[in-house]
Amino acid sequence: MKSRSAQPDGEGAETPAQRVLALISSIPAGRVVTYRDVAEYLGLRSPRQVGRALAGVPPGVPWHRVVHSDGTMAEPVRDRQRRLLLDEGVGIAGTRVDLRTHRWSGRDIRRPPATE
Repeated sequence: MKSRSAQPDGEGAETPAQRVLALISSIPAGRVVTYRDVAEYLGLRSPRQVGRALAGVPPGVPWHRVVHSDGTMAEPVRDRQRRLLLDEGVGIAGTRVDLRTHRWSGRDIRRPPATE
């Protein structure tokens, strides 16, 4: 995913957290993104901002589709996240998601023109 200062799924979303949740909600089942992917796409300073936004995620937002850059899952919710991803057909080897196969590039999003 490339950095964008605006994105269609977050239109009308005012805070970074709202923009994160809007983007996460558009990830299709069976696909994952990394915290860094989301931060770069939304033009956020740090992947930690994505993690903070997901800490208070409302029901229905597929938080489990966000993993670390090395494919590992968040420690406090690893077992639950693993079950949810496996249920969606995501391949997991040991403690890592197969990012080569399941990483979502965001090509399905209607992307705005790049802003310089």
